[in-house]
Amino acid sequence: MTEPALKIDGRQSPTALALQRGVLRHLAALGLMGIPEFCLASGRRADITAIDLKGEITIIEIKSSVTDFRTDVKWPEYRFHCDRLFFAVTPDFPTEILPDDVGILVGDAFGAEMLRPAPAHPLPAATRKAMLIRLARAGAGRLSLLYDPELRGLGEL
Repeated sequence: MTEPALKIDGRQSPTALALQRGVLRHLAALGLMGIPEFCLASGRRADITAIDLKGEITIIEIKSSVTDFRTDVKWPEYRFHCDRLFFAVTPDFPTEILPDDVGILVGDAFGAEMLRPAPAHPLPAATRKAMLIRLARAGAGRLSLLYDPELRGLGEL
């Protein structure tokens, strides 16, 4: 039997992977369950998409450097897929360059802290339902891969 393991995507820098780990820990402590590298219906990949007990969806966009932030033009599209949008950055990141209408998390590999809450922009009911189904299927699919790494037919998780 093959040893179960999740595959690392391979596109993230060591800084981004460390932030991902710390942010996932922070979210879990708040009762939110996050899925890294979640594929949205638009085809974009959100760094972390999380859901709380009420079914509200939060997207966290990890910015590992100022250059990463300045060259990214896709993040405003994430608003169409979540109730709240955050940037997660390292402690040395100049947060004053981030837009005022997103939340800010500052973290490292061991945790994160909310510097600024994200304003709520509630999803339409149909979009929420579609996102909840997509999140549930992605979570179940990734769990299935832990049990059978050779499983086929799961598509983009």
